[in-house]
Amino acid sequence: MLYYLASTLQQFFGPFRLLQSYTVLIIIALYAGFFLTVFLLPKAYRVLPKDRGREFSINADAAVGKPTGAGVVFISIFALTTFFFAPLSVTQITMLLFTWLVMLTGYLDDRSPQSWGEYCKGALDLALSLAASLVILYVYFAGSAHYWLPFTSLQIAVHPAVFLTVSTLVLWVSINTTNCTDGVDGLSGTLVLLALISLGIIFYFILGHSKIADYLLLPHLADGAQWAVIIFALSGVLMGYLWHNAFPSKVLMGDAGSRALGFFIGVCVCVSGNPFLLLVTSTMILINGGTGLLKVALLRFFKIRILHNVRFPLHDHMRKNLAWSPTQVLLKFMIMQVLITLAVFGVLFKVR
Repeated sequence: MLYYLASTLQQFFGPFRLLQSYTVLIIIALYAGFFLTVFLLPKAYRVLPKDRGREFSINADAAVGKPTGAGVVFISIFALTTFFFAPLSVTQITMLLFTWLVMLTGYLDDRSPQSWGEYCKGALDLALSLAASLVILYVYFAGSAHYWLPFTSLQIAVHPAVFLTVSTLVLWVSINTTNCTDGVDGLSGTLVLLALISLGIIFYFILGHSKIADYLLLPHLADGAQWAVIIFALSGVLMGYLWHNAFPSKVLMGDAGSRALGFFIGVCVCVSGNPFLLLVTSTMILINGGTGLLKVALLRFFKIRILHNVRFPLHDHMRKNLAWSPTQVLLKFMIMQVLITLAVFGVLFKVR
């Protein structure tokens, strides 16, 4: 809204034209999200549900009674901030609404006296992921999607059924692995923040920049800068949450936060046109939470037992078996993600 309002306001005061600069909008949206969350989140503590603790998790008692479901606050701030600062397309507005709906399903589960159960939540995630994939395919890509992949400069046309399958899987996996990673103060939020910063750089400086995209033999996204404003707005909000979630935490994001964050990362990956981008942004999230999901699925549905000596999510194994402190888990996982991001970044964008 501010972007369009600036065209009128600059007639009265020239510097208002800066509000049509995507760089300025990114900075303002990031800082606005941060300060609004830092200020408003503590005021919601008394009305947020209280954490029940996670079954089988390490030191679950330490979280019992803390305000949880903070995602309902910071995801709502994110949506409002984005609507105010970013010029939005129909697809982007729809994805914001879907992100809020994913948050709402998580928040209602956070508030429920009894957990909704794995199958119920998994089915809801699947339905929302499929719906979002349909919008991305038929509204954003107008029914004709292409992938750009590592080791080739060619863009590969993708059949709608393949695109819907891959995108739905990316979204569902991103939602649930991010949710599984939320078990150590600051861990999920920090890893997601690294993912968002990586995506923001990719959308603004690479895919959204025609000359750089051409140089790297990549498709140019005309609205890459718009996506970057949205991404950095969420980054600012997440920084505000981490201000209160740093060890020892005062508040937890709950399913309301982790599921919505995972969903939005998945949306950005699908929009980018390269599903392997999830490896750039979320490798440690996938290893930490995804391997646990795979282990449970193989055992439950196929009676195949793997990694039976490893506790999942992996951060629980590190704390229980290797005696890592929460701070050690956070810092070491963060360092590993940065190293992986730099390596995979080089492969995806330069080896072509």
